[in-house]
Amino acid sequence: MEKSDQIQELKIGVVGAGSWGTTLGNLLADKGYIVNLWAYEPEVVEQILYERENKLFLKGIKLSERLRPSTDLAQVVFEKDLLLVVVPSHVMREISQKFSPHVSGDTLIVSASKGIENITHLSMSQVLAETNPHVDERCFAVLSGPSFAMEVSRKVPTLISVASKDQQIAGFIQRVFATNYFRVYTNDDMVGVELGGAVKNVIAIASGIIDGLGLGLNTRAALITRGLTEIRRLGTHMGARPDTFAGLSGIGDLLLTCTGALSRNYTVGRKIGEGKKLKAILSEMRMVAEGVKTAKSVYNLSKKMGVEMPICHEIYRILYEDDSPIAAVRRLMTRDLKHELDD
Repeated sequence: MEKSDQIQELKIGVVGAGSWGTTLGNLLADKGYIVNLWAYEPEVVEQILYERENKLFLKGIKLSERLRPSTDLAQVVFEKDLLLVVVPSHVMREISQKFSPHVSGDTLIVSASKGIENITHLSMSQVLAETNPHVDERCFAVLSGPSFAMEVSRKVPTLISVASKDQQIAGFIQRVFATNYFRVYTNDDMVGVELGGAVKNVIAIASGIIDGLGLGLNTRAALITRGLTEIRRLGTHMGARPDTFAGLSGIGDLLLTCTGALSRNYTVGRKIGEGKKLKAILSEMRMVAEGVKTAKSVYNLSKKMGVEMPICHEIYRILYEDDSPIAAVRRLMTRDLKHELDD
């Protein structure tokens, strides 16, 4: 596909009609694009078609007539110039394998999902690339940053990053998504942008736990700061640039998710801190808290790579070994004393 400035002629598909997929699809539709949106749930398609609202995941937001929902995955992705994929990380491989035969080799595939696959420890863009080997490797990109779907849908000023190995493509995607309330910056560090967006969800669970325990602002500030250290530590070990974590997809996304009541991961953590069990919490949630599954990936990946991530390890024990949050705090506070900065 010729990437020109005539972007209004783009054929766009969005895979995933949760709150974020619907919000981004509607943002593009509001800009004048015809956007095909794939939804797993037939009721979501019916709601958007007949009521112009996704009551299941984005209640109260009127949706554009140019946002066209469907349960036909092949039809949504067929012959698209740009494909935005916004599905939970644990189903990314399955869904990508299903749509792969219908995707053109020059389609731009943009991931707006945040997570690390449990078994392979691949990022979402890496899963997409592996399951779409016929697509040019330069055509994959990542959209990430501090952005609650509900606030973007209400046109609250928001800043995010788009990362791609090809800066011409990153710039093109930047122009496609940019509006007067949605400012997009380019980045070429796909590893850092994706890792920041994924691991911050684990730290957000920890932040919620702290608030649920009633430990105070000092504790939460320390948690966020040291959490960023762990994210940067793992990221640089995997080839990311350290300065990426000082940007929107690093400290920006971490601050938002660790302090905002709209964060599903923070909410899970807060309820754990208040004494509720994980299974019961998740049974009450319709939308996915990515940090729960990412905690397992980060725990196993950091062990395998020999990267010290004590906060993430404690969250893994709380989630998967039913360990006590108070005991986890005590262990973190009584670890061996050391220099603050990594060598």
